[in-house]
Amino acid sequence: MDKQLADLDLNLIKLLKVVVETKNTHQAAKVLGISQPSVSRGLAKLKEIFGEQLVIRKAHGIEPSELAEKLAEAADDMLLPISKVIQTYQNFNPLEFDEEVSIALTPILLEVFGSEIYQALEKALPKAQFKLVFVNSNSLNYLLNAKLDCILQIGELSLPKEVYSHTLKNVKLAIVAREAHPVLSQSSELADIHHLPIVRMAPENQGSKHSALHQNYAAKGYSAQVILDTHEIELITEKLKRSDAITFSSSFITYNNPKLKCYPLPSNTPHSQREISIVGNYLQTRRGSPLSQLIHQILSSCFNNFEQPES
Repeated sequence: MDKQLADLDLNLIKLLKVVVETKNTHQAAKVLGISQPSVSRGLAKLKEIFGEQLVIRKAHGIEPSELAEKLAEAADDMLLPISKVIQTYQNFNPLEFDEEVSIALTPILLEVFGSEIYQALEKALPKAQFKLVFVNSNSLNYLLNAKLDCILQIGELSLPKEVYSHTLKNVKLAIVAREAHPVLSQSSELADIHHLPIVRMAPENQGSKHSALHQNYAAKGYSAQVILDTHEIELITEKLKRSDAITFSSSFITYNNPKLKCYPLPSNTPHSQREISIVGNYLQTRRGSPLSQLIHQILSSCFNNFEQPES
């Protein structure tokens, strides 16, 4: 019986409850909005699981057994939690939602866009509590275990099938350095700039010695001189402003940094490396939830509204 119970259709318990209440298959069919033969077939399946004596047919109706009556009484306890879950989905009210929203972001995304993202979330979910944190080695496990609502990162990653990924924005790249840079003011070709020191946002998903940056330099016979890898954007911008160092990034980091300027990428830069994607990652099983859909809408709207500064 255990295997049969595991496969039991909850609609059959609902059917049994109505049959016990009406004691008549024709009347039960009317209440359920199905045909009388469908009720009879449902009762036959229930008898296969609980025994032939579950209900007994009489001349003018059905006589339920004690087991049938107890199962009918338990029906509300079985179906009510499911009903509450459905109501929660159907009646989701962002203005009354008072639980936690947790999002992990690549450092540069949190530092550049964090304030605007938080304000948009707070406006849509005024009673919620928010956790906006840096992506770390545990973030994927947290997402898979529903302890994170979303991971925002730069570039597409190889993620398990349980994760749904969606590109929120494509961002153009440039060389960023101080204004009136003595070399970049004349040329940004690799042959002319390869000796310049590089500061870089530390990569989240690849070893620094095997990055696309190093590969591009090596392909032309040069060695990329990375003098600083960091997750702290302020360190990068300060180093750029007080030295001849350069970084390969987006013009977004020139926000509130008038002393920084964007210069063209080297002409040999592959098309695939002339822009980056900002990607949102969500747990597949929660994609249909009202909260996940709202978070996705808020993030999509935020990034659509972010106008990239001219490079």
